[in-house]
Parts: sequence; C-alpha cells; structure tokens
Amino acid sequence: MAPIRFFAIFNRTQSLISNAVLKTRYSSSASNNLFSRISPLGDPGISLVPVLDKWAEEGAKVKGFELQKIVKVLRARRRYRHALEVSEWMTGKVVSSFSPADCAVQLDLIGRVRGLETAESYFQNLDDQAKTDKTYGALLNCYVREGLVDKSLNHMQKMKELGFAFSSLNYNGLMCLYTNTGQLEKVLDVLSEMKENGVSPDNFSYRICMNACAARSDLSGVEKILKEIENQPHISLDWMTYSTVANIYIKAGVKERALVYLKKCEEKGNKDALGYNHLISLYASLGNKDEIMRLWGLAKAKCKKLVNRDYLTMLGSLVKLGEFEETEKLLQEWESSCQIYDFRVPNVLLIGYCQKGLVEKAEEMLRDIVKKQKTAIPNSWSIIAAGYVDKQNMEKAFQCMKEALTLQTDNKGWRPKPELISSILSWLGDNGDVEEVEAFVCSLENKVPKNRELYRTLVKAYVRCGKQVDGLLGSMKADQIDVDEEMKTILGSRLQEG
Repeated sequence: MAPIRFFAIFNRTQSLISNAVLKTRYSSSASNNLFSRISPLGDPGISLVPVLDKWAEEGAKVKGFELQKIVKVLRARRRYRHALEVSEWMTGKVVSSFSPADCAVQLDLIGRVRGLETAESYFQNLDDQAKTDKTYGALLNCYVREGLVDKSLNHMQKMKELGFAFSSLNYNGLMCLYTNTGQLEKVLDVLSEMKENGVSPDNFSYRICMNACAARSDLSGVEKILKEIENQPHISLDWMTYSTVANIYIKAGVKERALVYLKKCEEKGNKDALGYNHLISLYASLGNKDEIMRLWGLAKAKCKKLVNRDYLTMLGSLVKLGEFEETEKLLQEWESSCQIYDFRVPNVLLIGYCQKGLVEKAEEMLRDIVKKQKTAIPNSWSIIAAGYVDKQNMEKAFQCMKEALTLQTDNKGWRPKPELISSILSWLGDNGDVEEVEAFVCSLENKVPKNRELYRTLVKAYVRCGKQVDGLLGSMKADQIDVDEEMKTILGSRLQEG
C-alpha cells in the first residue's frame, strides 16, 4: 500500500458571484444568524468581508465566540481562505477576545493560504505572551504540512526545551511527517517515544500508526494496535477509528472484516452528516448500493439540513457505482433546493459521464445548465475538453477549452491542467490556422507561463502556413527561451537563412 497523505490538497472550484451582487443579495436578508449568511458562499474567490461589515453595520452585536465557531466550522470544511478572512476581521473588530489559541489558528491558516514564509514571519512578529505551546504547535504543523523533516525536528526540539511538547498533537504531527515522507518505520518509534515521555496517545495517534502498518501491508500490526486502543481505559473508541480500520480492510480487499468494522463505525457514530458521508463513501468503495441508499435516507431524516458537501459525497458515490439514473435524479433534487449554484456539484456527474465515454452527454448537460442562466466556471468546460481529448476529438476539445478561457477574467485563480493544454497545443500546431493559434495562445496569458511549448506551437503553425518567423524568434530570445533541436527541425532552412 502507498503511504497515506494526511494533508491533501483540496480542489475547490465553485460558482462565481461578484462581491457587488453579494452585497445586494444579503443587504435585505432576513436572517439574524451570521453563519447562515456565510455558509452558502463556497467560492473562495468571494470575499466574506462585505458580509461581515454588513452584519456590523446592521447593528448586530459582534461576538468573539460566534466568530471563533465560524472559523472552526470553515476550517473543518477546508474553506481556509474564508476562515482566514473571518479570523483577520475578528482581529481588527474584536481585539479583546483574540487569544493565543486564536493566534495559533490564524497562523495555521496563513500557512495554508499564503505560504510558509508568511507564516514564519507572522510567528516571529507575535508578542512573547502569544508565543505559547499553541502557536509553537501551529508553526510545527506548517513545517509538517510542507514535509520539512529537519525544520520540524529542530522546532520540536525547541518545544521540548521550552516545555511545550507535552501534548499528543505535536507527536501526531511528527507521525504525519514520517508518513508523508515515506519513513513509515519511524512512525511506531514516535509512538514509543510518546509513551516514554509520559504523553498519552489519542485516537488520532493510533489511527496514524494503523495506517502506517497498513501501508507496509502489516494487517496483523493493525489488529495489534486496535487491541491496544481497546485496552486503554482513558480512550473512548470513536467512529473515526473504526472507519480507519474498515477503510484499511477495504483497500486490502478483505471485505468481510471491512463490513464488521463498518457496523461498529455506525454504532459509534454521532449520527451527523459528516459521519454519514464517511460511511456512504466507504460503502461505495465496496459497491454496496443498498447500504448507500439506506444511509442517505437516514442522513436526510436525522440531519437538520444537508449542504453541498453532502450532495457531493452522495453523487460521487453513485457515479462510482455507475448509477447514472439515480445520480441525475439526485442532482435535480439538489438544484431544486440549493441557494447558490455550486458547480462542483454538477461537475461530479460531468466527470462521471466523461469517464464512461459519454462526453457528448456531458456537454449537452452543461449547455442545458448554462441555458438556465447559470454562468459556468472554467473547470466545468475543461472537464468536457479533457473528455474529448480522451476520445481523440481534438476539434471539440479545442472548442470547449476556448469556452473555458472566455471565463478566465472572472476566475483569476483557475489554472487549466498542463497535460490538457499540452494535448491541445500539439494538435493546434499541426492543424490550426495561424489566426486561431495566435488567439488561443493569447487567451492563455496569465494562465500558462510562456514556455517553449507555446512557442513551438506558434512556430509549427507559422512554418506550415508560410508566415515569417523572425519576429517570433525575437520574442523567444527576449523571453530567454532557446531554440531546441526539435524546433530547429521544424524551422529547417529558415533558421539557416536567418
């Protein structure tokens, strides 16, 4: 088994709404709950500051504990940019209630959103009283997330010297570090060190160790650790631990053992949407539609409100099983109730269609959505373009990618996949006329760095159509891009004449 990644990058592509529209929409909101205004706005390109400012302008009391709870929920949903906005807005508006724990949360968010150097600078500029075990631990987490072994170990040593390495959280970070860097044999060594230093492992500590054993195909080690947990009087086995064991057996192909732990997972569960999402995903991996539908029914009955994340999980599970008719019905159900059209949701079905070779159906579906006055996001069109590339229909792939790029000004953070662009450029160089090649390359500005591949496409089109390449070669030189052997072959005698 491959090592488990604990800090995966969450691909966030959601519907676009301008801040001006946002202010108008929520200025007349009857809601008296701040989170109910923030929760539907999933697009990371939308700033939450206007919503927060409007809330304060309306005379609503700004409560520090409420903002802390919102930050916590946004982090749990991996909406890190929004969580940071709320945290920083809180810093300016509710200074008195901003604690070292809040600083630690903000530091972690800065590392995720703005990078390690900015996080380090933030830490260095903290007052001495704010440099506690929590903020030190948050910086350690940043180092771990970046996979920086030496920095992590040195920082942990400093924490030990300061008496700050007394929680399982910090040791768990080191376990994640060794897991993510493929040093699986050292994970259990950290567990032993914890015990020697009088630090009690928690459920997460044991879950990391079980995953490390599983990655080394040591299922007996997994069972040994599970028995150890069950014999710890200070630990209450939670549903996530049983979920971890079930997932390990699913990946190992031991279905019977997986089902045993899935039942235990459900028995221990909090019966909330997150728990149901986990179970639905795991049963989807087993191909068990009956259990998926049963759990979805329970989720709808017992949870106050299902959000986009829940529909994403269910749609993805149905697509995995090839249940497209059920998926289409569920998408219609979501469309009839959603407050803001989040294109991540239909994208699940678009991807499913394309993976099954039904790219024409996927395109028809997307165009139908657009006809309903929904502004698609670039990623939706690039999904279709990739589907056409897989079917070797490069003309259609090119047209769909052009559709995606027409939306680029409203989606500054979006970047097309390099391999998709590479396929289209290769085809264009051999088949496109000069004008459309130039227009396409121009549309990639600020999306794809100027590189040899872009120039190679232009050179091939120029040579094929008999257009002079002198100016193009001059631009290449200005961009410090050399003419390689392949381009020399394309240019042939023209290069010698030049």
